Order: sequence, then C-alpha cells, then structure tokens
Amino acid sequence: MRHDLLDVAKLEWMSRELSETYRCADPFPHICIDNFLDEDVYRKASDAFPGATERVWFKFHSATENLKLQSQDFYAIPPALRALIMEFNAPGFTRFLETLSGIQGLVPDPHLHGGGLHQTLPGGHLGLHIDYNYHLEWKLDRRLNVLLYLNDKWEDSWAGHLQLWDNEVQRCVRKIAPIGNRLVVFNTNECSWHGHPEPLACPRGVTRRSIALYYYSNGRPEPDAADEHSTRFQTRPGERYGLTARDILHGITPPYAKALAKRIVGR
Repeated sequence: MRHDLLDVAKLEWMSRELSETYRCADPFPHICIDNFLDEDVYRKASDAFPGATERVWFKFHSATENLKLQSQDFYAIPPALRALIMEFNAPGFTRFLETLSGIQGLVPDPHLHGGGLHQTLPGGHLGLHIDYNYHLEWKLDRRLNVLLYLNDKWEDSWAGHLQLWDNEVQRCVRKIAPIGNRLVVFNTNECSWHGHPEPLACPRGVTRRSIALYYYSNGRPEPDAADEHSTRFQTRPGERYGLTARDILHGITPPYAKALAKRIVGR
C-alpha cells in the first residue's frame, strides 16, 4: 500500500530482506539504505530544510558537540519535513523497524527529545559517544536511532562521515558518508559508540544536514541492561579535548577529564 510519503508494502518487504544483515552487522546491529525515499519526496524534504541562519535552531558549542544546530520544536519545523517525521512515527515505519531489528513494541517519540533536525556547520563535529539510554519522563528504554541524511552533494574530502567504533573505542569499524537520501538505523546500547568526530571541511555555505529520530521500548533484554545514564562521550585513541565548564559538568569520559572535574569540585 502506497501512502503519500512511504510505500508501506515496500517497507515490509525490505525489512524482511535486510533483517539478517542488520542483526549480524559489525560492530553492532545497523543498516545503511540508499535512495530510501522516492525522489520527489526527498526533493521536497531537502528543499524545505531550514538554513543555518533561521531562528529555529539551538546551537551547541563545546568540545564534544561543536558548531552543531538542533531543532526539536515540532511546530517550528517546516511542513514538508514535519509531514515526513509524522510518517516515520506512524505504524507502517515502526513495524518496518521492528521486523528489521527484531525489537518488538517500539514506541516512537513525537516530542523529538534530542532529535528532530540536525545541522553541523563547517569546522563542526560530534564526538564519539553512546546515547542516553532511558527516557526519564516516559520510563522507557531507548533502543534505536534513525538518521536520514539530506545533503544533496557530499564529498569524502569534507569528512563528516558517521563513524561506528568497536566496544573498546580503539578502532573505527565502519564509516558512512552522509549522502542525501541515505537512511541509517542502528541499535542504541552500551557498546554502540558512534559520532562524526572529524571536523567538517566542507566549503562555506555547505552544512551537514539530517533528520534524527529515536525509538523506545518498555524494558530491554537482560544482556543489554544497564543503569540509566545520560549521553557519554569518549575520546579516540590519542585524542584530547579542549574542555569547557559544560563538558566537565556533563561528564566526558576520558580519565583526565574525570580527574579535573574532581579537583574542581573538591575546591
């Protein structure tokens, strides 16, 4: 059945065909699907994406999230993108995710907590991290991340690749370029280290654009259980952050950051 924006029958077929690939992916379950939307749907979404100077954005500026813009106010998001987000939160797409991942009972987030529209400016980056694992208001476990890239042109030399790292954060296992109309889905757990830590080298006027959506469940399997925590950042081997007070308060994980925080608190 074809809805206005997504072909539900195609999603059902795709989820069955790709489920084994998803669950067996290294370093943690994930999938990358190119040309996910029909071209006309993608074009409307891309054309509607707000410019970096529009007043819909919150700007991050820290050692771990630098020159990153976020818009999670549903009603401030342009109608074409709002309609697409609603479709991603609808039963057809949620069933697609459940069959693909094997995680049943997924709950979308219409409030877009931490998600919505993301845009990173030239020179910006997002450090390696695992995401917050529990929605404190809803009392639900965060299980899946969904990213749809909206970059009509992207060159490898611009960096900005989504990096997936091993559990010990010693090796980048996969790099995924943020090519337009590319959908990425991955499990959210204690070993799903990811980010785009290389500063963007794109030309002035070009930004890294995406829709980010998160999905939850009531509980998670015992092997994945962990105490609730906020987003945890981790430096790459040999990397050091120029710390800000915000970074210390929010808990960057390298040992020197923890030691510095203890010294400051102890004063």
